[in-house]
Amino acid sequence: MILVIHGPNLNLLGEREPQIYGTLTLSKIDEMIDTKAERLKLQVKHFQSNHEGDIIDFIHENRHDAKGILINPAALTHYSYALRDAISAVALPCVEVHLSDIQEREPFRKRSVLKEICLDQISGEGVNSYLKGLELLAGHLGDAD
Repeated sequence: MILVIHGPNLNLLGEREPQIYGTLTLSKIDEMIDTKAERLKLQVKHFQSNHEGDIIDFIHENRHDAKGILINPAALTHYSYALRDAISAVALPCVEVHLSDIQEREPFRKRSVLKEICLDQISGEGVNSYLKGLELLAGHLGDAD
């Protein structure tokens, strides 16, 4: 099972700054992830929270059943050492994804405290960032078997 984690404010996708994040809702993105996961023969478990501690608890609670993490940490990307520590602690392969290109945004968004502990960071491709991240995890898990 792959944990698919959506961070703060992503519950507002489809209405929040569509010129930056697009018009797809979070439920539509989750549907597209589910379709891709089915093709890749992966199970996924979705979670969204606006609360850092809830995301960390979700990772901890699912660490024994999960084989990987696909995460859009949203604003937590730039400062959450607690989230970084949680991902490191569970030692699951992780891919960081972003809908927008964080390197082309405000200066504070260019830094990710998670990037170094992840297999990769994929950004700027809208929902395809998630789908490519899922493919990367599937390939990594296939190589690990």
